[in-house]
Amino acid sequence: MNKPLSIVFLVFDGLTPLDFVGPFEVLYRLPGAVTRIVSLEGGAIAAAGGRLRLSADAAIAEVEAADILVVPGGPGAREMMNDPRITAWVRAIAGTARWVASVCTGSLILGGAGLLKGVDATTHWAAKDLLAKWGANPVNARIVERGRILTAAGVSAGIDMALLLAARLAGDEVAKAIQLRIEYDPQPPFDCGSPEKAGREIMLIARDLTG
Repeated sequence: MNKPLSIVFLVFDGLTPLDFVGPFEVLYRLPGAVTRIVSLEGGAIAAAGGRLRLSADAAIAEVEAADILVVPGGPGAREMMNDPRITAWVRAIAGTARWVASVCTGSLILGGAGLLKGVDATTHWAAKDLLAKWGANPVNARIVERGRILTAAGVSAGIDMALLLAARLAGDEVAKAIQLRIEYDPQPPFDCGSPEKAGREIMLIARDLTG
């Protein structure tokens, strides 16, 4: 019998929901996956500026190891990256994990935990400058894979990252089957999903949006 695959997701107040839900939707479908949703103290957290409540299964003190650690981002990540309780826990769990993955500004939390020193990494386009603060090498890419660390760019990039991670864990066919199962076949109505494509006017509007 195959050993269960322990996948731990960190959540916190100020989380961007899709940063968490996108990778969760992919990774919980992996054969043998056992997921845990973990927050600082357990219980409910307020995502999307308080507009959405999510419930954690456990507090960080209750989780000492994981095969996979997934750290999403959002406005609250800027507080979490400086919280010694969170960064110490992330560092400890990363020491046990086969893979450590972040989405969006979740990479800033990895940085705060000391995991990105000298490492190529990506994050949301509006937070690239903060990566350098933690000694990372900011890269303009949707997904960056360096050893056992995977970082994804903003929000929706977490789905792509999770599919790549699924392929690393279970093979391309399983990852492709998960992609089909969730019918992930993006055909956006506008071709402006990156700063390079959007232009200055859209960039200014985007910076003023919530979250």
